[in-house]
Amino acid sequence: MPDNPTPRRFAPRGPLRGTITVPGDKSISHRALIFGALAVGKSRIAGLLEGEDVLATAAAMRQMGAKIERDGETWVVEGVGVGSLLEPETALDMGNSGTSTRLLMGLIAGHAISATFIGDASLSARPMGRVIEPLGQMGASFTASRAGEPQDTLPLTMRGANPAVPITYRLPVASAQVKSAILLAALNTAGTTTVIEPVPTRDHSERMLKGFGAAIETETVAEERHIRIHGPGDLAPQDIVVPGDPSSAAFFAVAASIVPESDVTIRNVGLNPTRNGIFQVLEAMGADIAYEDRREVGGEPVADLRVRHAELHGVEVDPALAPSMIDEFPVLFVAAALAKGTTTTSGLHELRVKESDRLATMARALTAAGAQVEEREDGLVIEGTGGTPLRGTANEGVATALDHRIAMSMAIAGIASRDGVEVDDTGPIATSFPGFADLLEGLTQ
Repeated sequence: MPDNPTPRRFAPRGPLRGTITVPGDKSISHRALIFGALAVGKSRIAGLLEGEDVLATAAAMRQMGAKIERDGETWVVEGVGVGSLLEPETALDMGNSGTSTRLLMGLIAGHAISATFIGDASLSARPMGRVIEPLGQMGASFTASRAGEPQDTLPLTMRGANPAVPITYRLPVASAQVKSAILLAALNTAGTTTVIEPVPTRDHSERMLKGFGAAIETETVAEERHIRIHGPGDLAPQDIVVPGDPSSAAFFAVAASIVPESDVTIRNVGLNPTRNGIFQVLEAMGADIAYEDRREVGGEPVADLRVRHAELHGVEVDPALAPSMIDEFPVLFVAAALAKGTTTTSGLHELRVKESDRLATMARALTAAGAQVEEREDGLVIEGTGGTPLRGTANEGVATALDHRIAMSMAIAGIASRDGVEVDDTGPIATSFPGFADLLEGLTQ
């Protein structure tokens, strides 16, 4: 537990009604800052998520020479150019952000500089080996910052390659972070680097790199995605509009679906096909989701989502959808707990190594709130209540393991319970969704 936890009880307050806008997409926000810092000139970013994770990326890019400032509602990034990063004078503090860590490791791997990465207790327990392996093949080296520490967890120090070596790398597990790390390293690497994806993952890096002018191309070969990037290359500054984060929107889509008489519109939600698995599964469960004013913003498909209460039923979730909704499973488990019948999930080993072991943590939390949950090695099996509110936990806090998505998911479970759910610490929510609790409360007034 942290020194100063901020517990909060989330209790039922009636239907959710109104129109909201969720913060900017976290994945796109990270990448906009990094690519802007690598361009020569000024890039402007509207709708940037101002959560702690993204701000950790901004701080790190400043340490490596970029100028990043907030100008009203817009962020202005004055980049240093590919190949011109400065060696940071102090350790890069990644806080709780795995995305920041893995992407910036890739970035530094292609530059002849050294950097030490540190993070909080949760991040320091997360494995980095899946990034270290390909970046090591490209020539980067990694050492534990303290004698006796593991070689694949923070704190660690890395040295970029001089010069880096282009590689062809087939992802052993579906991971947009690993793919993006390799692509970032390749930007300052002479030759063609190829990443092969047996299972497609979120493609924000490819879309944005193309927009910044990188020589990148994608093709499908024998049902696998081959992403090729030719380096070294220069990036041109861009003006970017960040769409609303579908991961953040998912909490409110589930809330509106399971709280009777609810009717919520969520504006400007990103619907990238590599990210919209949660909405596909909710619709398969019977959710009432209308996609209004479909359009394109900053190269990404978006729409306004109108979600109304519906009677959900259990489903067997196709494991192939996991990469497109990996961060949304905790709140999907909440929807399953209120659905009619059984929901079965599998192929979710990745959830064991997120900010927490999300399978074990959600199984315990939902069970404490009165749900029927069976934990398996690679997923959960949940027997829903058929719409009957969960019992809740009253004033006994559920452990969220300092995981922002667990905290928000159990807040949604609380408003669909009889006695409410006490979340042991809402502080970590600020890493990805500052203002979450206020936005939720505004819909229940």
